[in-house]
Parts: sequence; structure tokens; C-alpha cells
Amino acid sequence: MYTLLKQEGHARRGTYQTPHGTVQTPVFMNVGTQAAIKGGLGADDLEAIGTQVELSNTYHLHVRPGDRLIRDMGGLHKFMTWNGPILTDSGGFQVFSLAVLRKITEEGVSFRSHLDGAKIFMGPEESMRIQSNLGSDIAMAFDECIKIPSPYEYVKKSCQRTTRWLQRCKAALAEFNSEPDAVNPGQVLWGINQGTVFHDLRIEHMQQIAELDLPGYAIGGLAVGETHQEMYDTIEAVEEYMPKDKPRYLMGVGTPSNIIEAVARGVDFFDCVMPSRNGRHGHVFTWDGVVNINNRKYDHDPGPIDPLCDCPVCRRYSRAYIRHLLKAQEPFALRLMVMHNLYFYNTLTARIRQALDAGEFEAFRRQYSEKLAQRI
Repeated sequence: MYTLLKQEGHARRGTYQTPHGTVQTPVFMNVGTQAAIKGGLGADDLEAIGTQVELSNTYHLHVRPGDRLIRDMGGLHKFMTWNGPILTDSGGFQVFSLAVLRKITEEGVSFRSHLDGAKIFMGPEESMRIQSNLGSDIAMAFDECIKIPSPYEYVKKSCQRTTRWLQRCKAALAEFNSEPDAVNPGQVLWGINQGTVFHDLRIEHMQQIAELDLPGYAIGGLAVGETHQEMYDTIEAVEEYMPKDKPRYLMGVGTPSNIIEAVARGVDFFDCVMPSRNGRHGHVFTWDGVVNINNRKYDHDPGPIDPLCDCPVCRRYSRAYIRHLLKAQEPFALRLMVMHNLYFYNTLTARIRQALDAGEFEAFRRQYSEKLAQRI
């Protein structure tokens, strides 16, 4: 259940109750695609850096190690020893971005695994069955993530099919939750709004899926090639039609500036691989902008990644040391930079919540939205 605590403009401060704890929003969900954060972070690290929600991937866990194996191990929470809330995305994006020789029908999608070429069929019922086996707290609906640009008529038909798939997802998850041996009978379904950057299709689709009265709704299919302004305009267009008493999730977004700007437009939940992916390549986020540890000027730098950061990495290690590890291709370097970046993102959303609590979000936005996008 979502509770709106405070609002400043369109920016919202709230809480969301799950079977594994209450989430303070706005929130950034830390992406552990295959039940682990790439870069060598485990569940204990997530606890140490202030993670509220862990996000894993239906498709990847289905092909390896298998959702039934995870079910046999007691579900994803027990498997990865994470006791907080978990959201699983439906696999829809991966089916359309990774799968080879896919074929879309009304029933679902037939494709071959990107790992070994094995034939797989996934539709609404299959996605819900997998997510039920995983036992996440929030299961995302199976949808088509449409590439940008795409023809208007194709996007319209795809949105209509995604709505029909959502109805099937709702029925299937209700059935799976009623099973006596359900891993997490409190698991809930969130719907996903699609429509690329066609505002009329976005609005029409949002109105249709809002009628299903689901516990949460996401804006999908963005951050896949459109400009930042197109993304912001799309959020503004659809936000008005999203239920006010349900959480809003902007999928796969984004930079610190994107998060601040999306909060200003009414979004509550975020996820993105950017902090971990960029960290593994030496790009780290600071309160003054983005730092590239690969740069030679940090060769003799005794200071922390960010003097304003109190994460476990900044409290102990220097830029010079981390740069040395990175150049020496020591895996420890990746762990340190990913840990710092995720801590930064978790702290960013914590500071956004503090600003909203104090009625000072607009001031925070003016101070940091552009600043955090700078490259130092």
C-alpha cells in the first residue's frame, strides 16, 4: 500500500508497504540482475550502503540457474540472503533486447536463449509463474518494450496487446498467490505504461491499465534512445493520468540529474544499471559531478573519491590507490567503485526525501540537477 506523506509541486514523498518491509520514497532500487550486484557486492554490502529495494531479472534467473531451483531453495530472498523488498522485472525488455530470432504472437514471445540458443516461450502466464517461483514482493507485468522510433500504428497495436497481456498477468498471479505453497503469497503486480514518445498513445494506454486498479504503475520504454527532454515531456504527459494513490516507477532511468528531474515530475521509484556499469569502468559520481578515475591527474591523489561522501570506500581509500587497482586490473577496484556509486545513488534519494520533508526540494533541485551532470 502506498501512502502519500507530503507533496511539493508534483514531487511526492511517501511510503510503500511490502511483505518484506516499508519503502521510503522516492527510492532508487539497486540492480542485482542475476541475484548479485555486478562488481562483487553481496546482500551484506547492500545493507551497509543503505539499499532499500533490490531488483533482479526474471529472464536471466529463468535461464540460469532456473526459477524452479530458486523456488526449491526457498525463493529469491533466502537464495541471496536479502531480507528487504525485492522487485523483479518481467523479462520483457530482455526478451526484446537479447533474445535471438524472436517471434511475437498474441500468446506471447517465442525466442532462443542468448546463452545457449535453447528454445523458450514466454507470455504473461509464464512470466508470472517464474516471478511467483522467485517470490519477489513486486512482480512487473509482461509487456513489449518498443524501440524508438517505431511507426505509430505498430506502437498503437503493441500497446493494445500489452493491455491484454496485463489482464492475463493479473489473473495468473492471483491464481499463483492462492496456491498453498506460494513462495510469497503477498506478491503484487505492477502494470507498465508504453507508447514510446507518442503522448496520445501514452495517455490512452495509461487510462486503460489504470482501470485494472493495480497496486503500482511504471512508465516503461524510455531511456532507449530518445532525448532527455523527450523523456521529461513524456513523463509530464502521462503523469496526470496515473493514479494519485499508487506508486509511480520510471524504469531504467537514469543519471542523478534524470532522477531529480523525474522526481520533480511525480515519479517515486527508479532503477538503472548506470551506477554499477559506470563504476566498473572508473566513472564515479560525486556531489560536484562525475569523476573519471582513469585520468592521470589522480595518479598521486591522496584524497577520497569524494570529500563530501562518507561511504565505506571514501572513508578508507584514496583516488591514487583505486586508480592503481583499476590500471592493474584488480577486481577489488570494481568492487570499490560500484560500492561508492550505489551508496551515492542511495544517498541522493535519501537527500531528496529529506528535502521534501523540509519543503526544500526545489532549492535542492536548483543546486544539484545541473551540477551532478558535470564532468570534472
